[in-house]
Amino acid sequence: MTSAIASPCIKVCAVEPQSGICLGCYRTLPEIAGWGRMTPEAREVIMADLATRASRLPAVFQPKA
Repeated sequence: MTSAIASPCIKVCAVEPQSGICLGCYRTLPEIAGWGRMTPEAREVIMADLATRASRLPAVFQPKA
């Protein structure tokens, strides 16, 4: 039996070109592409950083409070 890999993907896939961050999940393209091959520990490190990544986006793309 295969267990599902937790992912922050919310099916809003659009990468902001200046930062290289996906506007839906806040991962980079290399992180998205390699997600299934990463160790659980590597995915946890990325997941822990996602909340701060919105601040790296240009103001027009930052979530509204």
